Parts: sequence; C-alpha cells; structure tokens
Amino acid sequence: MLERIRTYTASQFSGDATGHDYEHMKRVAFWSAAIARKEKGDPFMCEAAGWLHDIGDRKLTKHPEQALKERDSFLLSLSLTQREVEELDASIRDVSFSKGRIPQTWTGKIVQDADRLDAIGAIGIARTFAYGGAHGQPLYSEDGSRDSFSHFEEKLLKLVSLMNTETGRNEASRRHSFMVQFLEEMRNDIFITNEEVHHHDK
Repeated sequence: MLERIRTYTASQFSGDATGHDYEHMKRVAFWSAAIARKEKGDPFMCEAAGWLHDIGDRKLTKHPEQALKERDSFLLSLSLTQREVEELDASIRDVSFSKGRIPQTWTGKIVQDADRLDAIGAIGIARTFAYGGAHGQPLYSEDGSRDSFSHFEEKLLKLVSLMNTETGRNEASRRHSFMVQFLEEMRNDIFITNEEVHHHDK
C-alpha cells in the first residue's frame, strides 16, 4: 500500500523545482515513520501522511480542492476505510507552517515535526534558496524585501522551539545549530564594508 502511495506522490511532484519535490516527500515520510516508532505513533499512518502532506497545498497547485478529492478517491481505491482517509486528512490539514496551527492528531504532530526538520539544517538551507530561485527571489536584498536570506529570520530560526515531539526537538536542535553557523558565515560574506575592501587591497 505504501509503495502505491509513493508512486502516486511521485506522479504529483516529479517536475517540482521549488524544494517540494518527490525527494522532499520521501524524507518527510521516512522521518515521520522514524519519529512514530520512537514516540508511540502509528508508523504506517505517519509514513502515509508524510508522503501525502503537500498534496492540495495552495503554494503548489492551482486547484487544491480538486487535488484533495483525487487524493481521497485514490486512498479509498487502496482499500483504506473512510475513517482512515478522514484521519489522514485531519492529520495533514494543519501541518503547514503558514497555517500557524498545531495538528489535533498525534499523527499530524509527528508529520509536522518531520516536515519542519526538512525545512532546517543543511537541507533546509538548500531548499530555501531553491524555492527562492524558482520564484525569482534574490539571495539577499538590502531592505530584506522578498529575498531568501530574510526567510531564515521570518520562519526557519523559529522552528526549533515549535517542535511537538522529543525526537523532533533533539534533531531540530542539531540542525538549528548548523543553520546558525551557516548564517554567521553568510553574513560575513554579504556585509563586507568598503573599509574592509580597501584593507584587503593593501
């Protein structure tokens, strides 16, 4: 059943260049299952929700309601019960950071942690600039408007304090530290002053 869900997800996101591609879904799915095993979750439901969590996302599709209907029809065709499909929907509904909510189900809390882990650390840095490039954003702008660099302050540096599970918090802490170190290096590269340029010229 999970194999078919993977194939379905691949067909939905194969051409994505914003950092919301099949590989993102795979990492979220596998982290969801791993967290579930440590945090008394349901590994099957968590992995399934991880694979499906971005289907119907308004950032990624022009017809979100249609995408969700097709997803549910597909899940029912796998012999999942109506109740299981509804539980998956409830678990996925509030995962997104932009909605500012904590999912009501334990499955949803686990998948939210897995999704947030993929937004930070080395992979989170890479995805931030991939998303910015795909949407024509500069790496950095002096006024901080619509650039990728400001996204770290606006969202990514906050995620470590918003995790739902102990497993998620531990991994997020490690990734957060790396991200802070990267941002210090990037600031050094960006904010070179005229005086420093003259100093290096001497």
